[in-house]
Amino acid sequence: MESFGEKCGIVAVFGRGLEVSRLAFFSLFALQHRGQESSGIAVTDGTTVRVHKNVGLVTQVYTEDNIRNLAGHIAIGHNRYSTSLGTGIHHVQPIIEENLTLAHNGNLPSVQALKNFFSEKSMDVSGLNDSELMARAISCYFNGSTSFDWVQDKSLAIKNGLPIEEAVCAALPLFTGAYSLAIMTKDTLIVMRDQCGIRPLSMGRLNGGYVFASESCAFKAIGAEFLRDVGPGEMIVIDDRGMRSFQALPANPRLDMFEFVYFARPDSILLGKSVYEVRRNFGIRLASEFALDADIVVPIPDTAIPAAIGYSNALKIPFEMAIVKNRYIHRTFIEPDQHSRTLGVKMKLSPLPELLKGKRVAVVDDSIVRGTTSRQIVQMLFEAGAKEVHFLVSSPPLRYPDFYGIDISEQIKLIAFHKTPEEVRQYLGATSLSYLSLGGMIEATGIPKELFSLSCFNGEYPIDLHERVNDFEQPNRVKSAAGAFLGQ
Repeated sequence: MESFGEKCGIVAVFGRGLEVSRLAFFSLFALQHRGQESSGIAVTDGTTVRVHKNVGLVTQVYTEDNIRNLAGHIAIGHNRYSTSLGTGIHHVQPIIEENLTLAHNGNLPSVQALKNFFSEKSMDVSGLNDSELMARAISCYFNGSTSFDWVQDKSLAIKNGLPIEEAVCAALPLFTGAYSLAIMTKDTLIVMRDQCGIRPLSMGRLNGGYVFASESCAFKAIGAEFLRDVGPGEMIVIDDRGMRSFQALPANPRLDMFEFVYFARPDSILLGKSVYEVRRNFGIRLASEFALDADIVVPIPDTAIPAAIGYSNALKIPFEMAIVKNRYIHRTFIEPDQHSRTLGVKMKLSPLPELLKGKRVAVVDDSIVRGTTSRQIVQMLFEAGAKEVHFLVSSPPLRYPDFYGIDISEQIKLIAFHKTPEEVRQYLGATSLSYLSLGGMIEATGIPKELFSLSCFNGEYPIDLHERVNDFEQPNRVKSAAGAFLGQ
């Protein structure tokens, strides 16, 4: 499929006697799929906060000396995919703001409340992205007025600093959107999720300490025991007095379904379910809805592999890895020439003609975004000798943009928004095209519909978009020819 950018993965570690920077490093390595632009780790020993961050993959950003120099008992880490206001070293997280450090996974579609807050206090926040605005707002409540160099009118500043957990709670009404947060002071760690829990956050235990990560797969990399998810709206505070938890916001659980469809690693657990098993169930359900007469089932690696296995097993059609992925393709800062751009998907995927020649191929992918990559794949399979190419998608059509942390912000670029399934099939050049129904996808998870955010599929957004509400065509305005294929 065409790769999405998911806005970040976070980790946090608390434990005296633990090598917290090393644990954060290996946790970030396990979460590399959630962000490939930059990485950073901040550590405190109770007195001094040390940070190392840079652009690049986890293995490129850190050296052994970096990890050894990050000494302390609390660490937070962050892998980033560019969020609001662009890319580059200036926006690499964790964010250092006065006496606190913050890492954020998610996105605030509206920052108007934050801007109004700072405007009332004559604070210049131009050029700050959503995560940086959040960090500064918490800092205002935590530090009080004495250290605010950016306050033009000192009489408008907040006079007295609050304890960190109270400062976070005071700032929460200003945050409109999705956020899983890790916040660190010199002696305290705080983690929390927005009231819908749009983006995941898991909790683990290791040698008397605590570990938090965007996905539970990070715990396996460091030998930690998975305990549970951090609840929607829950705040967990850890310091030398121990761990305490409370409901900072009323819970309205709405995990983003796209975590199951694409983002999460297959060895993670979300809402108590194995991501691998759910994706395999997508394939089984797809087989019940669209039973093809094909010779082989071929996944587009890697995310679609479990769904393709489920489809293959359900219909007793041989499963073949007839498309090979170049596993060493990562983000590069070398601009491609025109010839390389033209090659496109061929740099990443290679078909095996000996498995495809003369075959009726059922190719399985997790989603179709713009359609350009899918079109190249179909062409590539025919060029390799496939007799027929039936394109199966283990999720419904994507017709609506995402505002909560996925790089699907322009609706016009979503091919299913402006084309019917038949028009998409013609564009791809496939023999047939079949999408999993919305109802079938939900049923395959074994989780009630009301626990999910399905905004990319049905245009219903659980967190108010405010000024962004007119940035897309709403469901009642989308052409009826498309709506019939949502399975509702």
